Amino acid sequence: MSLFEPLPFSQASENNKLPILDVLSRHLQNQASLLEIGGGTGQHAECFAANFPGLKWQSSDVSANLDNLNRRIVRAELTNLPPAINLDVNEVPWKCGAFDVIYSANCLHIISTSAVECFFQGVGAHLNEKGLLLVYGPFKYSGAFTTDSNAHFDVWLKGRDPVSGVRDFEWVNQLANDVGLRLAEDNAMPANNQLLVWHKP
Repeated sequence: MSLFEPLPFSQASENNKLPILDVLSRHLQNQASLLEIGGGTGQHAECFAANFPGLKWQSSDVSANLDNLNRRIVRAELTNLPPAINLDVNEVPWKCGAFDVIYSANCLHIISTSAVECFFQGVGAHLNEKGLLLVYGPFKYSGAFTTDSNAHFDVWLKGRDPVSGVRDFEWVNQLANDVGLRLAEDNAMPANNQLLVWHKP
């Protein structure tokens, strides 16, 4: 792992990390542990772990993405940001412990519908009582896209991978309800995204 090799970078992650941080600041101050699903480039992990030094931020991704993710995490040298772990949401039960918070950004519209179902099964099994689930991304409401750009994005997603696509909020919320979660917030975010917050009573 070369110190001089460019780090993985996502412009979207760079653009959305501060608006997401505004929401996280209301919820993460008194939490001890967080599991990030789909850590990607690690920009969120690096930024948010630095802003919540009392929170252990455990990032994860599928094995093919781990090397890139861990390049940024290792370079960050944050004591509350350990190396990312291998986690495929389809492999239920997940090989990890329980957490106070589970966080995922721009994941549910990339994975398949069956993987979304596995995602919520895993969340239900690995989220502590009184825990929080935070999910960032685009959603449809009552079957309708919130903007034309999200409709075009859905067409692009399905052209790239037919099992992906912008998810219906009502379906996702029902999956959350089915594992004992209750919606606490639906935050409108820049670039036609939402940040949904569920709590586990």
